[in-house]
Amino acid sequence: MSIPRLKSYLSIFATVLVLGQAVAVQAVELPDFTQLVEQASPAVVNISTTQKLPERKVSAQDMPDLEGLPPMLREFFERGMPQPRTPRSPRGDRQQAQSLGSGFIISPDGYILTNNHVIADADEILVRLADRSELKAKLVGTDPRSDVALLKIEGKDLPVLKLGKSQDLKAGQWVVAIGSPFGFDHTVTQGIVSAIGRSLPNENYVPFIQTDVPINPGNSGGPLFNLNGEVVGINSQIYTRSGGFMGVSFAIPIDVAMDVSNQLKSGGKVSRGWLGVVIQEVNKDLAESFGLDKPAGALVAQIQDDGPAAKGDLRVGDVILSMNGQPIVMSADLPHLVGALKAGSKANLEVIRDGKRQNVELTVGEIPEEGKELDALPKSGVERSSNRLGVSVAELTAEQKKTYDLKGGVIIKEVQDGPASLIGLQPNDVITHLNNQAIGSTKEFTDIAKALPKNRSVSMRVLRQGRASFITFKLAE
Repeated sequence: MSIPRLKSYLSIFATVLVLGQAVAVQAVELPDFTQLVEQASPAVVNISTTQKLPERKVSAQDMPDLEGLPPMLREFFERGMPQPRTPRSPRGDRQQAQSLGSGFIISPDGYILTNNHVIADADEILVRLADRSELKAKLVGTDPRSDVALLKIEGKDLPVLKLGKSQDLKAGQWVVAIGSPFGFDHTVTQGIVSAIGRSLPNENYVPFIQTDVPINPGNSGGPLFNLNGEVVGINSQIYTRSGGFMGVSFAIPIDVAMDVSNQLKSGGKVSRGWLGVVIQEVNKDLAESFGLDKPAGALVAQIQDDGPAAKGDLRVGDVILSMNGQPIVMSADLPHLVGALKAGSKANLEVIRDGKRQNVELTVGEIPEEGKELDALPKSGVERSSNRLGVSVAELTAEQKKTYDLKGGVIIKEVQDGPASLIGLQPNDVITHLNNQAIGSTKEFTDIAKALPKNRSVSMRVLRQGRASFITFKLAE
């Protein structure tokens, strides 16, 4: 064999050896979940619920016309058809619907955590343990806002799970889920933490843990573990366009769930902090208009009358940068922090007001059961004022000011071609602030509009059907 060919073979052999070692090192680094699953599985339970449904009779209109078919075909179809009578359940006189989910035991005497949506509207809740035994569960309490429910079964010395601290989680860490997807008990899936502190639409009080752990129907309410075998979350939701898992799942942090559980156990309900404000995200244009170095914080768009914010001198147009020393990067960070406080607690807010930083201290209130909605704006026939924005406005009537608890502002009567049309303003919108200045009359509005800068982001606060928000626009040369 020639020397060059020998060197080539040796080079190939060395490369294969290095690759083999790399694969071996990678295999060593991959976690082994065997011990975790063996220790945790006995405390993970399957939850089934039964819900009674209203009676539904099968009418003659539901029956197909079989006349004219040969006798054998007619007999075949009749055997598979519903009969014209009221369906009844084995234990009652109404049909029953069943749903499946998961849960886990957190105390030796039988307290169980699961999702609220797993047991919602249930007439009966059954818990199946790892030894296949089934027990009826009592609903101790539920909190739809966090989607957490606390159950209780009769027992003693039951296996329990170790609870970790979800606040210690970091993106990239391994996590494991155990649950009952599609009814397959104690199914184990694994993945990593994709992100923490996620906010979802209509879920203002839970900073969700996002993972890529495969979650499917039946996993809801089951535990999410770290590699120490500690529960760090409750698997709750998935993001999907197909109806199945697509790599994005969400879990309720165990810190949030245990706070809810303790309140449900002690008082039967959950108390959350509340400021009485409507906030919105600070984007690049809003940041520029309010004189911020970068987009950050929560912009106060509306303050509820007689709420904690109104009593504590928080103002519309304030940008909240931090609360009790914790920074507000995204506006959704604020509800998470406020909701974790108890009514009567103090909240020290750092805000940007008129381009300057200052502190505002509030006494946090308790979130009301139901929010108050404002009525639609009444019509007005007051004198109009035109301006360079391409919008005609009128003074607010005394009744309108009382309805919306406003001291000033103007109501849009007509939108013409121009900037107002481009940014989506509509008749009956109320403008209360322009370029960070409060509007007291149509004259003030016109004067401020005349002095607006060009080619720079300008903010405008608009009230539409009782809902306030800041929008931005730029006037060209």
